Amino acid sequence: MPVYVSESVVIPDSELSLSFVRASGPGGQNVNKVASAVQLRFDLAANTSLNEAAKRRLRVLAGRRVTDEDSILIIARNHRTQEQNRREAFERLTDLISKALVPPKPRKATKPTRASRERRLEGKAHQTRTKKLRNRVRHDD
Repeated sequence: MPVYVSESVVIPDSELSLSFVRASGPGGQNVNKVASAVQLRFDLAANTSLNEAAKRRLRVLAGRRVTDEDSILIIARNHRTQEQNRREAFERLTDLISKALVPPKPRKATKPTRASRERRLEGKAHQTRTKKLRNRVRHDD
């Protein structure tokens, strides 16, 4: 099933691969028999629905989850069932992609106000006076 991130972005099944592995955590003896943890692999290099800028932001947001093969690996093992873990993995992937789709706001360079410059200089002058008072007193003979 394809992943729908937004109306304009749909991730096809060919760019996703799921595998199930054994998970640690709750489940008792059942944990040793059932592969309930989900590894979701999203092939970023083969992706065609995201532009390059969004892919760059996605790599940064994914951090250490990006593999050497330029794919994103999401491991979900918080729940006891495969279905819940699968749902969580897809949710985490869609959250990452939707965050990467939003371009950052460009920074507008601003100048400090005249009042703030004067306050800064007054603070520096005050600090200078305070430190001068801490010097040794010289006796002029």
